[in-house]
Amino acid sequence: MASKSASSLMTLYLTLASSCLGKTADMSAFNNPSHGPPASDFAAADSLPTSVLRAAAAAASVVPKDATYPFSLGNSETSTIHSDWVSFKEGAALSWVADMDVDCDGVNHKCEGNRDGQSQTNWGTLSAYAVPYIVIPDRFLAANKDILPGNNLAAVICNGKMYYGILGDSNGDDPQITGEASWLMARTCFPKEDLQGNNAHSSKDVTCKCSCWLNVLGKELLTNRKDILFTGKDAVLPDNAMDKTYITDFDTLRSMGDKLVRALASNMDKSASSESPATSLWAGRGGTYCSKIEL
Repeated sequence: MASKSASSLMTLYLTLASSCLGKTADMSAFNNPSHGPPASDFAAADSLPTSVLRAAAAAASVVPKDATYPFSLGNSETSTIHSDWVSFKEGAALSWVADMDVDCDGVNHKCEGNRDGQSQTNWGTLSAYAVPYIVIPDRFLAANKDILPGNNLAAVICNGKMYYGILGDSNGDDPQITGEASWLMARTCFPKEDLQGNNAHSSKDVTCKCSCWLNVLGKELLTNRKDILFTGKDAVLPDNAMDKTYITDFDTLRSMGDKLVRALASNMDKSASSESPATSLWAGRGGTYCSKIEL
């Protein structure tokens, strides 16, 4: 289980075909709590309109079954996964906002502060120190296995930046919670907060693009963590880009992520005339993307 951070997470799952092939590398040297892969290895392209995407995700409103969960154990605040974009032919996604907990399941289940780590992750034995991954509740995963086969591309918006990762694990606590991400993802998002198993970023200011729901109001649009999780088999990182423990080809992760986000943005622009606030917020005048959202 991951320890939560005070930032909100929004994850969107996007469905997009990709035939990326990539070189592989030995990543075991990065299985280190202080020396994981550099942020540049899994950062989104600077040209992508991150702030606009974050605002659109925050306006998502369509709620699927089994989609609302606490941010953390003992916390009455909840996070809802939204599916406004799940029907897009390309770039299909879920989104949500949450805080940031540190998950160390897998190889590093005995990481600092982690009292209840598991030696396995859902689709392997991932390294939390070396793999940027996110976690969703078991119940939601069980209800959506058709669009979430595992290792789906995810985009996490946090601290004004966007990073790519994969759906690497699920949360089976009682109650089940949202907002968990690997040691690497959490500490990349908030490098000055010394996040670990028992020290989370508790602010709801992280946006995850990865089949997650996003529900943020007012000025929180500028700060919340949002996750976007890309849905469908075509949004799964291919086997030649990872093994059971490491992502071995970050070039493929970034290229797939950028392609999926652009597809999502394009479909949001085309759907801007619909009634969904999540798409209408996206489009600017004359068919251009908004560069700023006034609150």
